[in-house]
Amino acid sequence: MKKGIGTLTPRRRNLTAFYLFISPWLIGYLVFTLGSILASGWLSLTDYDGINSPHFIGVDNYKEIAHSDLFWKSLWVTIYYTLGHVPLSVVGALCLAVLLNQKIPWLSLWRTIFYLPVVTSGVAVALLWSWIFQPSYGLVNIFLNEVFGIQGPGWFYAENWTVPAFIIMSLWGVGGPMLIYLAGLQGIPTALYESAEIDGASAFRRFWHITLPMITPVLFFNTVMSLIASFQVFTPSFVITKGGPNYASYFYVLYLYQNAFENFRMGYASALAWILFVIILIVTIVMFRLQRRWVHYESVK
Repeated sequence: MKKGIGTLTPRRRNLTAFYLFISPWLIGYLVFTLGSILASGWLSLTDYDGINSPHFIGVDNYKEIAHSDLFWKSLWVTIYYTLGHVPLSVVGALCLAVLLNQKIPWLSLWRTIFYLPVVTSGVAVALLWSWIFQPSYGLVNIFLNEVFGIQGPGWFYAENWTVPAFIIMSLWGVGGPMLIYLAGLQGIPTALYESAEIDGASAFRRFWHITLPMITPVLFFNTVMSLIASFQVFTPSFVITKGGPNYASYFYVLYLYQNAFENFRMGYASALAWILFVIILIVTIVMFRLQRRWVHYESVK
């Protein structure tokens, strides 16, 4: 005789209830995420335009990518952006979190103000910064001219300045990691600071020997997330420069998008997506290996 659900042990009932509750997400993940990943892996080995049936061509897409100048250009632009964005984002968000962790008037209001840009639409932000960095009438160049008497650069319209402009623009979103830093800072026991202050430690030494070691897990998390996001930057370049001038802001995902939805080379774009996945995976693994040397976790006894 088969056992009914009422005869199951409490552990079995909890497990069954757990899978029932997550089944909508689980089905959605298997169909729309994992299914898409596996499909893109197959399409990367085909010649597919999105309309006609895929034609299997083996690794020809990967061979073509390896000999594509635009691929290497887009990869370099993305790495250049990452090398500038990640340190500035991590350090800027940390400094902002430390400032907003002090006892100052209207603290909640300041935290809200600095977090608000995170929820702003990416297209709206791109348009805003395209006006701010406009060479003729943009606020930045007007400020440089009026205050310092110097002629500002072309920013998004100059090859040497377009990626630095995107890096500066990316600091608009430091409110997200700032909030995570705040949570980490508020989890540090105040007794540690009090003991250090009694021993005569300065504010800098308290920050260097107490604050930083205690928030290294948060620091590591924000660094990894910032790295992953920087390799996938797309909207600013697509809206403002379209990859110009002269491919100076031709980010990797923009190259992928144009091959998929403008050139209708879905198989080639799928191969690009898998290469990006492998790059991010390798970088993430390296970061997890290196974190053993500097990230300090609380021991659980």
